[in-house]
Amino acid sequence: MPADPEHPVLQGELAELRRRLDVGNAHVEGGLALLSHRAEETAKDVDDLSVRIVQLEHTRWPLPAVAALTSVGALAVTIWQALGR
Repeated sequence: MPADPEHPVLQGELAELRRRLDVGNAHVEGGLALLSHRAEETAKDVDDLSVRIVQLEHTRWPLPAVAALTSVGALAVTIWQALGR
């Protein structure tokens, strides 16, 4: 773009606009990179928590079965005591 002798300030203003655009673009790209990194970390954390939940579900006691066995045991002890006297 040839320099216009009537507007010598135009080149400086264009350079300033270009600089501001570059700075703004770098700022946006940095923000997007940070968001991308955080999304990857969050996805990894979710996967780790999912694995932990599955492990906990496999190692937990089956409470309904324990309650049924306790009830049957209590019933058996009650019947034994009732018949024993």
